[in-house]
Amino acid sequence: MIEENKRVLLGMSGGTDSSVAAMRLLEAGYEVTGVTFRFYELNDSTEYLEDARNLAERLGIRHITYDAREIFNEQIIEYFVHEYMAGHTPVPCTLCNNYLKWPLLAKIADEMGIFYIATGHYVQKIKLEDTYYITHAVDPDKDQSFFLWGLKQDILSRILLPMGGITKVEARAWAAERGFQKVATKKDSIGVCFCPMDYRSFLKNWLVRNGQTLVRDGQALVRNGQPWSEMVRRGRFVDEKGNFIAWHEGYPFYTIGQRRGLGIHLNRPVFVKEINTEKNEVILSSLSALEKTEMWLKDWNIVNRERILGHSDIIVKIRYRKQENHCTITITPDNLLHVQLHEPLTAIAPGQAAAFYKDGLLLGGGIIVTAH
Repeated sequence: MIEENKRVLLGMSGGTDSSVAAMRLLEAGYEVTGVTFRFYELNDSTEYLEDARNLAERLGIRHITYDAREIFNEQIIEYFVHEYMAGHTPVPCTLCNNYLKWPLLAKIADEMGIFYIATGHYVQKIKLEDTYYITHAVDPDKDQSFFLWGLKQDILSRILLPMGGITKVEARAWAAERGFQKVATKKDSIGVCFCPMDYRSFLKNWLVRNGQTLVRDGQALVRNGQPWSEMVRRGRFVDEKGNFIAWHEGYPFYTIGQRRGLGIHLNRPVFVKEINTEKNEVILSSLSALEKTEMWLKDWNIVNRERILGHSDIIVKIRYRKQENHCTITITPDNLLHVQLHEPLTAIAPGQAAAFYKDGLLLGGGIIVTAH
């Protein structure tokens, strides 16, 4: 374990938040080294690399780049495709933060003899009874705590979060006041980095290029002798009794809870209730039919079991910005988290993440397996 020092490795994406984070860390007296990860380059654009390098040069800090495109493709993009092809709703940003970005920062920092690691995330942390917790950012519209439930104490003990105590408006003003106008006026990134708009186009193009070679757990993914790239074809919208309603474009293009973009016009609102991958069918229903009162989670992480297990006042969120519901959490004999909801929730989909809070503390989370 590296001894604590005043050195910090900062993930620099080239955007406003990580750039202002660099300025704030410098002004707080830290020796900052910036690292820009090459995860995915939309339309082969590397402008973000130049922006990060130029800012580091202006600030007089060391800057390095780290090519992680291969591991990002294997751990994030292939997972993303596989989940949609399994009829699930993936959470790539959650997996990237918990299992790739932050651990990679720690690994590089270790190699460089740097104790602290940092990003431009809008979250804060506190220490209670020798345990570190993520807490909400000051700016509720930018709070990113939902994505960090998987971080362990070895990471939490080393992280610095210079953006958690200010708003995005203040961050832009901070940069402008110091003469960094380009940083102050950069647009916010929207959605998943490798498909910032509609995932359906990305999925279709990816499968055409790679569908015959998509491998998970050492096996090529084929069904009935057909590669995945041939599985995205027209199928049936049906009601809960199996009655035909209309044709759809292929089951991976729909997610549980979806109402808009179905391409059908009925005299009543309908929502995606279930996806049958084997039959290539999408089951539609009323919103009330989507209500669930319990769910089970895998790949979970709990910061402190005494604070969360068996308590009736835990808040669960299955969306970044929406739906805060109270629940009670227990561990099943087969090591899943069982979440008993106090009020029904709609649109719970396998593959989604759930995060748990109490008194503003992020207590953990996991990946939804099923719900009833």
